[in-house]
Amino acid sequence: MKNHVLKGFLLAIGAAILWGVSGTFGQFLFQKRAVNVEWLITVRMLVTGIVLLLLAGIHKKNEIWQIWRHRKDSLALFLFSIFGVLAVQYTYFAAINYSNAATATVLQYTGPVLIAIYMALNKRKFPSKVACLAILLAILGTFLLVTHGNFGSLSISPLALFFGLMSAVTLAFYTLQPIHLLNKYNAAIVIGWGMLLGGLVFCFVKPPWEVDGIWDIYTYSYTAFIVVFGTLIPFYAYLTAVKLIGGQKTSLLASAEPLSAALLAVLWLNTPFRETDWIGTFCIIGTILLLGISKNEERNGIS
Repeated sequence: MKNHVLKGFLLAIGAAILWGVSGTFGQFLFQKRAVNVEWLITVRMLVTGIVLLLLAGIHKKNEIWQIWRHRKDSLALFLFSIFGVLAVQYTYFAAINYSNAATATVLQYTGPVLIAIYMALNKRKFPSKVACLAILLAILGTFLLVTHGNFGSLSISPLALFFGLMSAVTLAFYTLQPIHLLNKYNAAIVIGWGMLLGGLVFCFVKPPWEVDGIWDIYTYSYTAFIVVFGTLIPFYAYLTAVKLIGGQKTSLLASAEPLSAALLAVLWLNTPFRETDWIGTFCIIGTILLLGISKNEERNGIS
């Protein structure tokens, strides 16, 4: 394996693991230290947005404000920041708050299935056999995860299920909506403005100076980890991996996120996870791998 390929694989897996760990740290802060979900999102987005724009300004100083000179791009950026960046952050962490990091992360990873369905409808083309199998696996995995295989009851609260599924929907929007912007502008600038705008809007919900919770060395450390190692570093690692090994391989390797979140939540926070939960988790991870195969088939002309 060439050095740049190995580096890309390690960066992609590293980013996925860091995202999984940050979700579990969020669960600890919400459930063990009573940190407010909305406050954490506001601070995370504001800090990340400012730092990303500062870093982008070092290399792309003249391009930072260029996105605001075009009305259509400005509107697209605003929609991306509110219904993409902010929405996916809030629904994901709200799902963690009402359930746990493992369940929330796995439910969010049904998002690629929604993307596959949307793309098929947009192209007015029936999904391939592999894609159909992936969709069925995602449905089965979600069913096992939220019911433990019992048709008559939910194993998580209705709010947890709602926010978990909405995080999948917003993840799909977050992935598809900014394609035009990302093709035209530097990714750090688009994400940076998206984070900053979303954080500024959420200040009206929970200002960063209204601090709740029990603050000790763990609270400070885990909050810093979520902002730095759960956002900034994996973002750059993921983008670098895309450049080195391509978007398809990088997105497939990102399936390590729900697995890392599940393992850490079970081993560290003693989150109860039954056999049906593990089967559901691997079903949803399997959908990501199958969708990757489906993309290869479409490129090679196989239906």
